[in-house]
Amino acid sequence: MKAPLKAALPKVSSGKVSSGKISSPRSGGLQSRRDLVLDSAEALFSERGFYGVTVRQVADMAGVDVALPNYYFDSKRGLFDAVFLRRAEVLNEQRNDELDAAFAAAEREGRTVRVDEILNAFIRPVMTAQSSLDPGWRNYCRLVAEVNSSAVWAGMMTSHFDSLITRFIAALHDAVPGVAPKDMYWAYHMLTGALTLTMADTGRIDRLSGGLCQSGDAVDAYGHLVSVFTGAFLALPRSAD
Repeated sequence: MKAPLKAALPKVSSGKVSSGKISSPRSGGLQSRRDLVLDSAEALFSERGFYGVTVRQVADMAGVDVALPNYYFDSKRGLFDAVFLRRAEVLNEQRNDELDAAFAAAEREGRTVRVDEILNAFIRPVMTAQSSLDPGWRNYCRLVAEVNSSAVWAGMMTSHFDSLITRFIAALHDAVPGVAPKDMYWAYHMLTGALTLTMADTGRIDRLSGGLCQSGDAVDAYGHLVSVFTGAFLALPRSAD
């Protein structure tokens, strides 16, 4: 069984990923002023978007001089990029590790990696992040949801995530051979749309279901996401050969 090539990832310079758990981008101890700026910007950007936030508001929330964000990040756009990158690195590394583990388990058992294992490797780190007690990860999930659904910012998804996404799509091709590439890409597109809405945690499903479903229950939400899309990928039409 041939595993897809491992995605080339940037070296993670802040935070470590432990098995089964998403980590904080800080290594522990007191926050540096740079961390305070990043955390404050992350909270504000996730709530108000890029254009609804000023550098002064970030500085005020962080309790630092208004010149400091520009000193560290050159501009508001530089700050936005830095906020997006620091947790993307951690998330990418853990997704990569999860997929490696899925392929290793399948190889030990002499079988092909399953669709649900691939989807779990892709989704479980997000589920862990969103269900974390760390409000920074919840803010980051909302920020990714906003960026992924915006034509203005979608290029950030390409630069930070597409190398790894290509590996996951290749793994899905191996798990359901015979699916036309066009169908596979559309299926991934639908998956990422559902993932984005779940990461946004808007509370819409709570109201629609009369409280039966809770958008804040990440474990329940992502469990259903894996279940639904495992069935969807397995149901994709396949060529006769």
